[in-house]
Amino acid sequence: MSRCRISDTSVQQTTPHAVLKQIIGQKPQPPSDPGPPASAEPYIAQDSTYDQPRRTATAPVRTSSAMSTNKNILSSDVEIKGSLKFSNDLIIDGKIEGEVTSDGSLTVGENAFVQGEIRTKSVVLFGRVQGNITVSERCELKSSAVLEGDVVAGTLAIEEGATFMGKSSVGKSAVAAANKVKSPVA
Repeated sequence: MSRCRISDTSVQQTTPHAVLKQIIGQKPQPPSDPGPPASAEPYIAQDSTYDQPRRTATAPVRTSSAMSTNKNILSSDVEIKGSLKFSNDLIIDGKIEGEVTSDGSLTVGENAFVQGEIRTKSVVLFGRVQGNITVSERCELKSSAVLEGDVVAGTLAIEEGATFMGKSSVGKSAVAAANKVKSPVA
């Protein structure tokens, strides 16, 4: 809203600052500071953007499977003793002492040390594990990996340079047999 002063037959928009200048007899100049004047009357802007409808733009929402997946990270300064359960994906770069279970994917980083059993959908191993790994899909041992334990997996990939000390059972039948033996009793 702006103030209007009627003079002659035309309508002029003025600010309190301009009215004071006209009373004193000086030529009105636009105020240098758009803030409120020192007068007791509230300052009202001439071209207020609040009087006009606001336009908002919205970005398109993407729901690809890569964006909807949550990746959780346990950094190298994290140490956990006990059972660890998670959903979706987890990257461990710290020390875990205990069982790790999930329906998601696990990545054991180069700085990580896991001492205990791992039961997940898939595992990518860069670090060190002392314990058995049972995965329903894929187990990958990268060149820096050290595994001291047995592996049961749908598929197993071992890069040159990886250290594996244990037995391996690979294939859908091996996973099914491991799940029958290890399934929790109600």
